Amino acid sequence: MIKNTSTYQLCCSLLVICMMFLFTGCADKSSSSPQGELPVVTNAVDNISDIELPSDMKWESDRSMNIKTDSFRGGILNYSGRVEINSLKDFIIASMKKRQWKHVGEASYKNILLAFTKPNKTCMVVLSEEAGPFGNTLATLYVTVDSTGNRGGNSFNESTK
Repeated sequence: MIKNTSTYQLCCSLLVICMMFLFTGCADKSSSSPQGELPVVTNAVDNISDIELPSDMKWESDRSMNIKTDSFRGGILNYSGRVEINSLKDFIIASMKKRQWKHVGEASYKNILLAFTKPNKTCMVVLSEEAGPFGNTLATLYVTVDSTGNRGGNSFNESTK
């Protein structure tokens, strides 16, 4: 009976130590950015360098694709990272507005959809969360650039002025 109790205590101690390492790693990651802001890195599609995501969001090349024709270029870009979904949403809206993108729409239920336009450009962003206690936040960007010279409009037929 004593042997079982000491084995139980040893297992509990090891579990507590493992949990401390796990949570210490998470705490270090979240405290690395100053004043709670998400660090910035520009992630460009082809020559589209006016879209920014936090550096914690990593590009998933195996789930992304670039499209380029004579009249169109763009892509479907997938990113994932350990960021809070509402903070990421706020970051994207502020960053896009700063780069003269017009925020033309938003919808949310389980996922969040953000729509932005510029002359000859559109960008739709879908934010979602993976299931589980350690799930990542996912960002899928649908980016289009019309190269035909349609300078006055965009895919949503919205004025960007």
